[in-house]
Amino acid sequence: MRIPQAPAAKGSLKWMQAAANLRPDLLQPPDLPPLTWVSPLIDDGYAEYRDRAFLDRLGLSRHAGALADFWPARGPQWDGLARFDGGVLVAEAKAHLPELPGPACAARPRSKARIAASMARVQEGLGLGERDWLSSHYQYANRLAHLWWLRGLGIDAHLLLVGFLGDTEVRGPRDRAEWLAAYRVADRALGLPDRHALSPFVHHVFPDVARLSRAPVVARGPGSR
Repeated sequence: MRIPQAPAAKGSLKWMQAAANLRPDLLQPPDLPPLTWVSPLIDDGYAEYRDRAFLDRLGLSRHAGALADFWPARGPQWDGLARFDGGVLVAEAKAHLPELPGPACAARPRSKARIAASMARVQEGLGLGERDWLSSHYQYANRLAHLWWLRGLGIDAHLLLVGFLGDTEVRGPRDRAEWLAAYRVADRALGLPDRHALSPFVHHVFPDVARLSRAPVVARGPGSR
């Protein structure tokens, strides 16, 4: 599914649109090759992607059937998607701490059962005991689950966690240490140790919105739909 977005007025959506289009250097993990962002792009209506469409956008259409087996429809809607030489990256962006715990899984019973079964596979694959990944920090958990699934297909996939700094309008963190502490809490809630099999493929960046606010995204490009 392709989900066009209006130019955002505030929060992580606004800053992700600005960063991906105007300052992609602020989203570049130092330990990865240069990224080419494919969502959200101004000339694509700032569209975000989920389900088969996110695979299509990353050039991974051949895995659509495997995704349907792993996760029901209306899976994660990615805040950003990028490619690099030999691999792909999926991104989740936040501008203030209350976004991180997030709501619990709200899927219908049949879909929820499928999600729970896939989460159990991921937990087993990571060597964890059985944990509740459908309640607190469910969004973070399902992003990790998709990273695990992608890598299980032999894809050099990475997850980027973007924590914007200095967004006073939403009372966001001013220091990266606040974000890192919040993710440590999230890891503990999910039963994850300090280092696990996915750790090398999870990256954090902390763009300061002051470096973005001087160059706002103000209009859609001619290719918008």
